[in-house]
Amino acid sequence: MKIAISGKGGVGKTTFSAMLAAAISRQGRPVIAIDADPDANLAAALGLRPDDQPTPLAEMRDLIAERTGAKGNYGGYFKLNPKVDDLPDRYAARVGNVRLLALGGVSKGGAGCICPASALVKALLTHLILGRDESVIMDMEAGIEHLGRATGASMDALLIVVDEGPWSLQTAGRVRKLAGDIGISRLFAVANRIADTEALSRIRDDLGDVPVLGHLPDDTRLRRGLMELRDGDFAPTDAFAEHLPAVEAILAELQRRI
Repeated sequence: MKIAISGKGGVGKTTFSAMLAAAISRQGRPVIAIDADPDANLAAALGLRPDDQPTPLAEMRDLIAERTGAKGNYGGYFKLNPKVDDLPDRYAARVGNVRLLALGGVSKGGAGCICPASALVKALLTHLILGRDESVIMDMEAGIEHLGRATGASMDALLIVVDEGPWSLQTAGRVRKLAGDIGISRLFAVANRIADTEALSRIRDDLGDVPVLGHLPDDTRLRRGLMELRDGDFAPTDAFAEHLPAVEAILAELQRRI
């Protein structure tokens, strides 16, 4: 499965991305988790210590220059299809069956401009989505800027994480429009930090024809990370273990629909 996850900042999007990646990996399947949010927190959510977290690819200037042939960020020639197939194995951090890559923020030089870092990131995403067999979970910022038409249309689904706040639902509407613009047809929602059935009903009503796959309660313990190192291996925290059945139910419903 190739799944992109979006939503307004603060709704628990990164936490859910980590939970979904961990749930898939616990089924014995390899997962590549991609942190495509410049405010990168997916590594911490997966339990990685700061020293073990991967360096964002957009910050690897020597690598970018080597692969794209660029002598500077702008104003010169560089490759738009650099070699990227070895990057997941060389630069990903591991958490059990999950390999984590951080993309980092890609600065843009102006309308219609693409920089060498952006070329490398886009080529990597195309490779991961179209050319790899592993499941891909991509934690995105409050939008889908990293996805183009080819990669977007090839994603199995886009999940929007929402809570009952009006700004969250407004962001969901914008993401829905952007998804339609690049051909993403399988669009679903996950309701997070739900206190009661009334809140869930309101969210379903506001989202209209965007199906809600499931929901999770508000649990502040999850904000301290989902996985922890025990006896040299990663294991779910008590909070994650408690909510794992709900995540697995969401995963099963997603698999059924795609």
